[in-house]
Amino acid sequence: MENEIIKRIRSEAADIFKDSVEAVNPYHAVKRFVRVGGERLVVGTEDQATVELDLSEYDRISLVGGGKATAPMAKAMEELLGERINKGLINVKYGFGSDLALTEITEASHPLPDSSGVKGTTKILDLLQTAGKEDLIFSLISGGGSALLVQPAGRVTLSEIQDLTQSLLECGASIDEMNTVRKHISSSKGGQMARAATPATTVNLMLSDVVGDSMDVIASGPFVPDTSTFEDALGILKKYDLRDVPAAIQSHLKRGMEGRIPETPKADDPIFDPVHNFIIGSNILALKAAEHKARDLGYNTLILSSMVEGETR
Repeated sequence: MENEIIKRIRSEAADIFKDSVEAVNPYHAVKRFVRVGGERLVVGTEDQATVELDLSEYDRISLVGGGKATAPMAKAMEELLGERINKGLINVKYGFGSDLALTEITEASHPLPDSSGVKGTTKILDLLQTAGKEDLIFSLISGGGSALLVQPAGRVTLSEIQDLTQSLLECGASIDEMNTVRKHISSSKGGQMARAATPATTVNLMLSDVVGDSMDVIASGPFVPDTSTFEDALGILKKYDLRDVPAAIQSHLKRGMEGRIPETPKADDPIFDPVHNFIIGSNILALKAAEHKARDLGYNTLILSSMVEGETR
């Protein structure tokens, strides 16, 4: 009898886990949030604000993005929009590609960025900078996007970003802290892709891999207003006593703090007026799916927290 009970509990635990994972499946998450009927496109779900767009109003529709789960997200968008898509460009981790009909995939390195990531990001930025008011852009962002969407700012080099990223990984900096620094030595993060895409309409679909689901932290928020500053970035380097920071990076951050380099765009910047940001998959959505399945199986349930963190070692 005891063995049968254990078997049942194990089976039910597996079912609960499967439902939680399915809730954040990249392909299905896009299909849940984006619906197309004729020329009408609706983004959102019943329990949150939605955006409704008339596809006939746009001359071009583009897909861009980056992250480990971005290829299946792009596949879902290709199925939803079909030949309406004029061009697609995404960066994914090596080995995370997929057969896509309309989207060009650049495979690159994660967690340390590489030259392939820079080349793919350059293509994306070039596409965004050609966008006009009659363009509709879908941004597909998932975990790993910060390393994969890399474009050094100013005189900072890729090798210097690689060295600093390694130092931040080794010193125990949080993902929020790492991304604060990376935003301010990059020309693709912290809302700067939104700046490049102005005045196009952008729908930014994000799969969150960060505790708390702060939009500006997910992949360093390429289309999201940045809440951090150059001063914050310098403070993080000081906090961890990183003494071997390349001179070009130190100079860039100091010039930014002194106002000689424009800050990353903030929430009051009008460039974000035509940008619609959605988190379509997250820790809390997975937990809620697990809770729902457990209740269906007869368990009394309680989500203790979606904010648990620990030292990865």
